[in-house]
Amino acid sequence: MKRTTLFIEEELEEEIKRIARLKGKKTSEVVREALRDYVKRHRSKKTLSFVGIGKSGRKDLSETHEEELWER
Repeated sequence: MKRTTLFIEEELEEEIKRIARLKGKKTSEVVREALRDYVKRHRSKKTLSFVGIGKSGRKDLSETHEEELWER
C-alpha cells in the first residue's frame, strides 16, 4: 500500500470518523472503501459508454453488410 495525503473539509472528516466509529473500522479503511467504490462506478460507466454506438436497427446487418456498403 502507498501512503498519500488528502486535504478535505472538516465536515467531511467528521462524517468519515463518525462512519468509522459506527462500523468499528479505522478512518483509513472507510476512506479506502469509499475511493474503491467511486473508482469502480466511474470505470464501468466509461468502459461501457461505447455500447450501442453503431446501432442501426437492422437485425441482419452482419449478414448483409457487403450489400449495404456497395449500395451506397
